[in-house]
Amino acid sequence: MTDTSLEIAGIKAEAAACGAAAQLAQGRVGDYFALLKPRVMSLVVFTGFAGLVAAPGALHPLLAAVAVLCIAVGAGAAGAINMWYDRDIDAVMQRTRHRPIPAGRVAPEEALAFGVTLSLFSVMLMGIAVNWTAAALLALANGFYVFVYTIWLKRRTPHNIVIGGAAGAFPPMIGWAAVTGAVSVESIALFLIIFMWTPPHFWALALYREGDYAKAGVPMLPVVAGKEETRRQILIYTALLVPLSLAPVALGMAGVIYGTVAAAMGGTFLWLALRVRRARDDASARRMFGFSILYLFALFAALIAEHGAAGALPALLGGLG
Repeated sequence: MTDTSLEIAGIKAEAAACGAAAQLAQGRVGDYFALLKPRVMSLVVFTGFAGLVAAPGALHPLLAAVAVLCIAVGAGAAGAINMWYDRDIDAVMQRTRHRPIPAGRVAPEEALAFGVTLSLFSVMLMGIAVNWTAAALLALANGFYVFVYTIWLKRRTPHNIVIGGAAGAFPPMIGWAAVTGAVSVESIALFLIIFMWTPPHFWALALYREGDYAKAGVPMLPVVAGKEETRRQILIYTALLVPLSLAPVALGMAGVIYGTVAAAMGGTFLWLALRVRRARDDASARRMFGFSILYLFALFAALIAEHGAAGALPALLGGLG
């Protein structure tokens, strides 16, 4: 083989090695991003942003962006720690067995360090850049999700979702506090809407994933109390949620746009809960689970649209001038 041939072969080998390294690096970034539970994070960020927009007062656009970033990073950090702790049951469940830790793509100790670092970073940045009330609420939300829901409740009681769901209800309160520096009745109302939404949302999923939870030893309501009781509880919580979703109108923080969307979407949500109770099949539960995500998105989108039209978004953007 000539020197030129050897040189060409060496270049090809080096290019192949660089390509493999780049692919590996890209995979690693994707795996760490997956640890943040991006689907959950997106809804958390959206509701947090809604609380920020709906709050009275104004926040500089840069600080608003920082607040939303902190909410996103904090939620993702809690998700990463949750994946670290739940890696044993994630490996058993069909829905979660391909996550980065059980699949062997990320070491457990790396995931834990990643989550803790991001959690501390998000809380400190929120406190220093925005205010310490919002930072305290962010720390409370993260701590509640990790210590109360993940470590204490999830494997011990069928009420895990009822109580633990509070963790996911904090974002609009955090967004509100980022602007006002305080907690108010209005922000508590937004908290309660998500708090009451969480059980029917997750129980609908648990109805058609019951076998997965039973295999992993997680005492979700269908596993412990049976599907019939779960369907009954879904209907009860949904019936309580629908009038509660109109609280922002009663409190004067929302008007016709939000009220119309809340009433229409709430009526559909309640009808789907009735279908789950009567049909007693997985298809109805799947439909309700899918709609529940749209329901919450629509409620907070209406809140954002209404306050944007009323001048909250122009006030935020006006800070750029």
